[in-house]
Amino acid sequence: MPSVTPDDAPPLADLMPWSVAPPRLGRGWPTAPDAASLRARWDALVKAEGPDRAALFEPTRARTLHSAVGQLPGRAAGTERLIRADGPCPEPVRVLHAPFDEQWLIPDQRLIDAARPELWRVADEHQVFVVESAAAPGTGGPPLLATSLPPVLRPGRIRPLFRRPGGAEPNLAPGLLDHLGARLGTTPEPLDFLAWTMAAVRPDLTVPLTGDPARWARGVERGRRVLWLMRRDGERPKLPGGRRPYVRAPLPARPVDVRYDRDEEALHLDEGRVSPVPPGAWDFEVAGVRVLEQWFAARTGPVEPGTLAAIRPASWPQAWTSELLELITVLALLAEAGEGHEDGEPAARATAAEPPDEPTDPVTAAELREAGILPPPTASRGPASVLDHHEEGPDGQFALL
Repeated sequence: MPSVTPDDAPPLADLMPWSVAPPRLGRGWPTAPDAASLRARWDALVKAEGPDRAALFEPTRARTLHSAVGQLPGRAAGTERLIRADGPCPEPVRVLHAPFDEQWLIPDQRLIDAARPELWRVADEHQVFVVESAAAPGTGGPPLLATSLPPVLRPGRIRPLFRRPGGAEPNLAPGLLDHLGARLGTTPEPLDFLAWTMAAVRPDLTVPLTGDPARWARGVERGRRVLWLMRRDGERPKLPGGRRPYVRAPLPARPVDVRYDRDEEALHLDEGRVSPVPPGAWDFEVAGVRVLEQWFAARTGPVEPGTLAAIRPASWPQAWTSELLELITVLALLAEAGEGHEDGEPAARATAAEPPDEPTDPVTAAELREAGILPPPTASRGPASVLDHHEEGPDGQFALL
């Protein structure tokens, strides 16, 4: 078969047809790098009265203290209007706040302008959320991110791997896996397809597919490593001995500046020093933004005094140091995964500024259209309509789905 041209590779939007716009928080204070600060912010909010409570809340057109909204699916939070709220803080949950930046969120729809409940309905231990990084071609960085956590980062669209809880009903064009199975000799699992996608996706979000079983297996293996590094929900990644980052000089209580010494492979947080930090980790970008700098700024950037966001740790927590060392490790390993690949194979390109080499024996968009798989049916572009649990609506009422 002839080699694939860019127009022959099917778009991700057709292969994983259901997508959701990213949540719109509307205010920054319901998220934080540590859960304790969120509980303290909530306490400060409910202790305030009248205009003081309104000012702390930071109302928008979408949310005020008088907004009537239900619970986020699967999350325990009050449903009375915030003007009357006086109970304990809803238990914070871990979310993906920015590329490779896992933070905490108060999972309360009363605090969030547009929480996208359809995402929370399918968030469980089986789910993988694929997030379009919105990287412009040529800016570097992965076109897609993957996470097991509810994603709240903007601006790219979010594509859950499964349309229902429990890993049920993959969010794939109906018939796609069976068609690939006929070409490959064995039907892929949904996670295998996602692994291939993470390894082969181009910056324009088209996904070259192959009917070559050996090539498919190698691409899936590489993609599974990318998924493991991005999701960070299994065995913790480690660099080889001698290359593992350590704190060489103690980090200050309140660092304000971060810089990188390329010759020493050292990351300096004021007078604190972490090394070795491979250049690939420091240079790792998503959508043109250096990940390590963004992660540091989220923990040390200026905040307006008197706001809830100003309630944060008085000194650098030890947990942040551990998270920083793991982040450096993940970025270094992803950068290594993006360097070099066997001729003609898809690569786990962590810094994919160029498309991977085209696979042999391609499964083209034209072939999928001829098989009736593309375009996917309209219904597959929306969320599943029936779920097996009740949701509490405003003021304790039950919402019916």
